Amino acid sequence: MKNDIWAATAPADIDEPNRSPLLDAKVMMVDDEPLMTDLIQAHLEEAGYNNFVVMNDPREALSVLRREAPSVLLLDLMMPQVSGFDLLEAMRADRELRYTPVIVLTAATGADAKLRALQLGATDFLSKPVDSSELALRMRNTLAYHQYHNRLVNFDSITGLPNPRLFDRGIDAMLARRDLVGGMVALLSISVPQCRQLRESIDQSTADSLAKTLARRLDRIASSADFTFAFATSVERAPRVARLGADQFGLLVEGMPDAEAIEAMAKQVVASLSDPVMLGVYDVAPTAWVGVAVSPGDGETAEALRKGADLAATHALQEGTRPFKFCSLELNAKSYQRLTMGSQLRGAAQRGELCLHYQPKVDVASNRIVGVEALVRWQHPDRGLVPPADFIPLAEELGLMHNIGQWVIERACRDAAGWSQAGLGELKVAVNVAKQQFTAGDLCAVVRQALFDSGLAAGRLVIELTESMLMDEVQAGLALMHELKALGVTLSIDDFGTGYSSLSYLKQFPLDELKIDRSFVMDLPGGRADVAIVRAVIELGRSLGMTVTAEGVETSGQLECIKRLACDIYQGYLFSKPVPVDCLVELLTQDRAGNATSARAA
Repeated sequence: MKNDIWAATAPADIDEPNRSPLLDAKVMMVDDEPLMTDLIQAHLEEAGYNNFVVMNDPREALSVLRREAPSVLLLDLMMPQVSGFDLLEAMRADRELRYTPVIVLTAATGADAKLRALQLGATDFLSKPVDSSELALRMRNTLAYHQYHNRLVNFDSITGLPNPRLFDRGIDAMLARRDLVGGMVALLSISVPQCRQLRESIDQSTADSLAKTLARRLDRIASSADFTFAFATSVERAPRVARLGADQFGLLVEGMPDAEAIEAMAKQVVASLSDPVMLGVYDVAPTAWVGVAVSPGDGETAEALRKGADLAATHALQEGTRPFKFCSLELNAKSYQRLTMGSQLRGAAQRGELCLHYQPKVDVASNRIVGVEALVRWQHPDRGLVPPADFIPLAEELGLMHNIGQWVIERACRDAAGWSQAGLGELKVAVNVAKQQFTAGDLCAVVRQALFDSGLAAGRLVIELTESMLMDEVQAGLALMHELKALGVTLSIDDFGTGYSSLSYLKQFPLDELKIDRSFVMDLPGGRADVAIVRAVIELGRSLGMTVTAEGVETSGQLECIKRLACDIYQGYLFSKPVPVDCLVELLTQDRAGNATSARAA
């Protein structure tokens, strides 16, 4: 048993399947006579114990006790400077040590000493000289009783989860060590009314079965790779999940980077607990209501966090509009805004609120427009034009990028075909593909249908893939790219240089264009390292037969630099920011008339 503050039992040694877990208990001995501690340890080792902390200086014993938190203490009463009585008194006044079992070692035969030791909380006695058989039996009985007592006072009898008492100690331990991993500590108070309803309408046994099922689900969440916990050795088994009441559970996590991560976790908890469950003849669909308190904002103690999370869970249940609620008004407002935006974003394309802005791609040598990049925008009816940074991550989180991406491909193909019909030339139109589209399995079908419906020549559609996306699933990505090339479309690798692509892989990809990320262009022409990188990327692209495009060109100095380095195409605010279709048509009209001018962003 590594530390029975946190766990009533520990797994038996895998090499000794019949070995009692009690033998793994941490045994601490405090006696000023080294010969006595050596003798006791030898007796206990013969009995199978193997985890010892030995102190021969009683003055240091209390601090070591707090640090080591032993399963049992063997304590000599008669010691100079600090007696066993002094240590017993200090332990029973200490919140962490007061329940540690103590077997007193004494040569005293008088009743007064034993009575005083019992009054101070001694668990058992051993007379010196110690008999090895009696020592082993008293150790076994003391540890077994303490283990049983520990389970009664620290664990829920139905689910086996830690109870509020143990959970609160775990919260305080985590808060004290928050600096080990950084981030926020989040406490989720989870209310499941069906536990109470089943108890009142059917029977206690059915309600207990539901509680056990919910406990297993929460334990799986807490043990998943998404929620890795870092603890100092002394609290490595601190509880993450607890049963706080008949229909209430708790989940504790740390290292959360922001409110969005906590919100995503709360949604995962709600989804997991809400899966239907068969309880005998009853098909039960639980509903979870979650209150969230966050430290440091909502409190620095277990009591403060529990009160805040419980109150938030109660409000969520009473309001019934969304399944989780933050204790913090500020985080609640932010969460509600994201929830509202997500709901509105789901139908934005069908309501005609999505639109495309196009940024020209310009030939470096002639300064003429040779293509455009399509960038999706959301024209919100109340908020106006929503910046991509505000809704693209939300769309990815909600799984909406696949449908939005399909709409972008279809719209871009229709627009490009329309420009040709209007006599504005055979421009190529580039579309960024999100990872959800790339992995969905139907990208080729979507592209094929969009080309057919619009009548756009396949070679005029450029599919832009990011370097990191390609490297995540190399073989699957390679197969998909070959399928797209079979359709005749142009393939481009976007943000090149920011990922971890291998040249051995890069030469296998059937790419037509390589785009230099703006982070390498922004310090041109003065940044010597960036000049060298851009030169190397351009030479690499040319050697592989690709067109090379520089992104983020904003100054004439940057343009002159990439021109000297023989870059093919550029795009950026120097020529034009992304503009709506009507503005692009004006630029194209001027360009085709031979007098295109810079359209730097206002």
